[in-house]
Amino acid sequence: MLDVCLLGTGGMMPLPRRALTALMVRYNGSSLLIDCGEGTQVAIREKGWSVNPIDTICFTHYHGDHIGGLPGLLLSMGNAERTGPLTMIGPKGLKKVVNALRIIAPGLPFEINFVELNENVFNMELSGLMIEAFRVDHSVPCYGYSIVVPRKGRFSVESAKELGLPINLWNPLQKGNTVEFEGKLYTPDMVLGPERKGIKLTYCTDTRPADIIALKAADADLFICEGMYGEKDKLAKAKENKHMTFYEAAELAKRANVKKMWLTHYSPSLVKPEQYMDDVRAVFSDAECGKDRKSVTLDFED
Repeated sequence: MLDVCLLGTGGMMPLPRRALTALMVRYNGSSLLIDCGEGTQVAIREKGWSVNPIDTICFTHYHGDHIGGLPGLLLSMGNAERTGPLTMIGPKGLKKVVNALRIIAPGLPFEINFVELNENVFNMELSGLMIEAFRVDHSVPCYGYSIVVPRKGRFSVESAKELGLPINLWNPLQKGNTVEFEGKLYTPDMVLGPERKGIKLTYCTDTRPADIIALKAADADLFICEGMYGEKDKLAKAKENKHMTFYEAAELAKRANVKKMWLTHYSPSLVKPEQYMDDVRAVFSDAECGKDRKSVTLDFED
């Protein structure tokens, strides 16, 4: 299971009832954060979650509404006597940007490992999650992210019995380990079926529509996508500022064949995004209006 919370849905500046951009997911005892706008740690506490299990922070880009909450978050993590390492992933220049912000958060009791993105597509595995970063089309280097919980193939009791393997070796094989029995090595592929569909979450903000977004969001269980503007007469402004309208996001969701889409990263001038959702659902029926601390638990299909 993957717990997902959209901590903040605002773009550019916080509003009294709309925090700035951040997304948090929890899986198997660890947490991952994407972006860290001003007030992110407050939103985490209001949700009832903790900053302590965060072991990975991904940044889409380095505009203030996406990273301005980082110094306070790091201070809170340090004051909680965290000692385990923290991994940060983001576009080239990440270490320089973070160290500049850390002037007001020095002397942290934990190590920060930096992964700077130069490629158009980058993949890595952390804490049991597959993380894929892909470059999108904004005014500065910017990346979207897909988070995948992989799922191994179904264990075949019949195959294990045919191989003569004792029951105590079944569990290690099911977990992907190679075992030795009576002088012979047995690998997981001998007893596991084809890999099954896992859980997929795709998060994308601050970009114009791009083919790579539809490609990397393909068949996602949840697609969280920026919708800076709901007003149809704001298309020219969206193009000028390298952002998207609700309807462009819906077209991407339709192309990617996702199960569900949440809109986020609203313009401060967009007071009531809900009023545009009928027109959005005419494009993609499973679209929802993102709200601060909107949450869901994604699970494997039966």
